[in-house]
Amino acid sequence: MRGLIAVDKMGGKVLFLNPTTYETETVLDGFQRTVHELLVLPEVGRAYVPIFGDGIHGRNPNPGHTLHVIDLNKRERAADIDLRPLIAPHTLKLGPDGLIYMTCENSAVVAIIDPATNKVAGTIDSGSTNGHRLIISADGQRLYTENEEDATISVIDLPARKLIGKIQTPHPLAGIAISADGRTIIAVDDAEPNIFLIDAASKKIRTVPLQGFTKAAQIARYRDDFSLLAVSAVSCGMVSLIDPSFSEQTAIPIGSQPMDMAFRGDELFVGCQGDGTVHVIDVPSRTWKSSFKAGTGCESLGFF
Repeated sequence: MRGLIAVDKMGGKVLFLNPTTYETETVLDGFQRTVHELLVLPEVGRAYVPIFGDGIHGRNPNPGHTLHVIDLNKRERAADIDLRPLIAPHTLKLGPDGLIYMTCENSAVVAIIDPATNKVAGTIDSGSTNGHRLIISADGQRLYTENEEDATISVIDLPARKLIGKIQTPHPLAGIAISADGRTIIAVDDAEPNIFLIDAASKKIRTVPLQGFTKAAQIARYRDDFSLLAVSAVSCGMVSLIDPSFSEQTAIPIGSQPMDMAFRGDELFVGCQGDGTVHVIDVPSRTWKSSFKAGTGCESLGFF
């Protein structure tokens, strides 16, 4: 493990931290507002950071149109991808086909980025200007976007690059994940402290209350081996560790406005954008371990 990269959304910077001491070693500055989200590709030594705009989801009057490419080895901006006419880029994931897929909220599309050329290679209609986060099944057959205010999930046939349907959910959404076998979509309820378990085939929905949460959650992220699901709640300063059967939950209080997370071995790191802290959770004991300061308020982080 050579480093830790963090997107300081509140400070408008990208940080490189020492993965052992957690000291900030390099600061990249000069970005338009606002650096938002992160995709780390350690195998090629690059990370991708989109500029969403100076607003928030659903209220973004000056949407961005840039995807920054960060060189992890040189710790500098390697390229800037101008996405125009696509605007408001948000969540991005690497597909099994080696291409990057990214929601562009205000454009109602999923952008396709070829990392070999750092160019836009196409788009897919998402069916919603509220397309927020996305997830891709492990077999590469389906891509799902959660459309926050619409209270829908768009279902996309990825090989065909075609929107094939929508799933209506009981409430607006805030986050999305998918099980290892692709059979269960996990959608985070943006109105109440629940997650929705959606059968990908039948579209049937089961509501699972988040124990110990007083308000709605935000982001759901699986451990790399799918042995654990972590769910953070920006609204109430909590993170929950949930087993794959969804029968056991452990709610752990952390810092202010926890957002995205990164697993490293038996540890879970959670960025708290409200107070500039990163909290470390010990996974085996399911307890809080430590915390450290990083920037003004980091939303996303990743190891490489």
